[in-house]
Amino acid sequence: MPALDALRDRLAELADLSLLGHLAAWDQRTMMPPGGSPARAHQLATLERLAHERATADEVGEWLEELEREGAAGDLGELDRDLVRLARRDWDRSRRVPTDLAAELAQAGAEGQDVWQAARADDDFAAFAPALRRNIELARSYAACFEGFARPYDALLADYDFGLTAARIQEVFGRLAEALPPLVAQAAQRPAPRPLDVPVAAQRAAVTSTLARLGVKDDSWRVDVSAHPFSTNVGRRDSRITTRYEDGQLESVLAAMHEFGHSLYERQIAPELARTNLGHGTSMSIHESQSKLWENHVGRNPAFGAVIAGELTAGGFPIDPDTLLAAFGQVRPSLIRVSADELTYPLHIVLRFELELALIEGRLDVADLPAAWNDGMRRLLGVEVPRDADGVLQDVHWAGGAFGYFPSYALGTLIAAQLWDRLEQDAGSQDEALAGGDVTAIRTWLADHVHHVGRRLDTEPLVASVTGHGVEVEPFLAHVGRVAAR
Repeated sequence: MPALDALRDRLAELADLSLLGHLAAWDQRTMMPPGGSPARAHQLATLERLAHERATADEVGEWLEELEREGAAGDLGELDRDLVRLARRDWDRSRRVPTDLAAELAQAGAEGQDVWQAARADDDFAAFAPALRRNIELARSYAACFEGFARPYDALLADYDFGLTAARIQEVFGRLAEALPPLVAQAAQRPAPRPLDVPVAAQRAAVTSTLARLGVKDDSWRVDVSAHPFSTNVGRRDSRITTRYEDGQLESVLAAMHEFGHSLYERQIAPELARTNLGHGTSMSIHESQSKLWENHVGRNPAFGAVIAGELTAGGFPIDPDTLLAAFGQVRPSLIRVSADELTYPLHIVLRFELELALIEGRLDVADLPAAWNDGMRRLLGVEVPRDADGVLQDVHWAGGAFGYFPSYALGTLIAAQLWDRLEQDAGSQDEALAGGDVTAIRTWLADHVHHVGRRLDTEPLVASVTGHGVEVEPFLAHVGRVAAR
């Protein structure tokens, strides 16, 4: 079919442009000298402009019309029908966004990240406020391009979790806001474990050896350092993950496992979907479920604790598994999202969702954001915020214009608990394998049940296909209830 061949060629070009953008963004956040920022912003904007023009070209619509007729006649296989269906969705959405707006969004996001990094270092929200205000205005302009959404925020959500709505998230998060604070209060009453003072050298050794156990090899992985841990894949065998190190902390190990989960997802998508619109993770919530599964259900698992303790000991920091698990399982309301324990973490996301929804809907002004943040931390977590660098400036997402992204972190945490329950129903308890550092069964089950489908199923349909239900709160509450009782 000439139209199908032409569409596949165009989708391959777009996939390549997207991955080159990933590479440029990875370099910006890991290795680029600070002086490269202005040029990088223009480069990313140019890539976005080229991709947008190629994605929204008239001929794509013509190919889709022809292929939809052939699909209706039964001339397309199941995979090609999915390819055409998602291409139609993407084309219709992209055509609604003016090219100049798409490029301005990319440039404002790149510039905003650089402004944020300096503002955070200087604890200066006022310096960041103009960039944030610009991003909010652009996000509203972007949302206004689309019809059929009950609220502007729903149009933004569709880029990260198609099919979910602000109302659905409010329903789920309302249950979390109700159920979690009593569990947090109960667990926080336990005596705090003694502080650990893990030197960075031991952390680095443990990160390297633990990732090797999970399957990270030098021939197709890179592990680097960044201010905010992240991961990206530049190809099926080119995975980039980062972590960060702080003296005395252990966040680096769990952060590295978290980012490994993201990259493993992309690596285990069915090979036949490569360089198509189906060949990447279906949504940010499913992506986050993969990272949280490895962080919470493997990394914090008591059976795997002895493995990490052994790696730290080999790296020069002797520690017994019970001491390590006490540190990993400690529940204490805290300021920083990425360092939060399993129980309090979703409450950080509930707050960010509330605030960004209010910003987009015009119920909260940028100037009032720090005070609203501090009030929310006090209400949800009972924590006082001493400075904006540890509060409203701690995350990069709004600096990059990523509105609608934050809910995925809590939704992914919930989905991870659902998937882990199902995994152990299907493959049996993983305690014995994890005690031996063996994650083969976990990797295989995830590949077979979640990863291989790529983007062919949206968030809740994918969860339902694996677990029999859409996103649920109860498996996560049962899991953290066990954590709180340890």
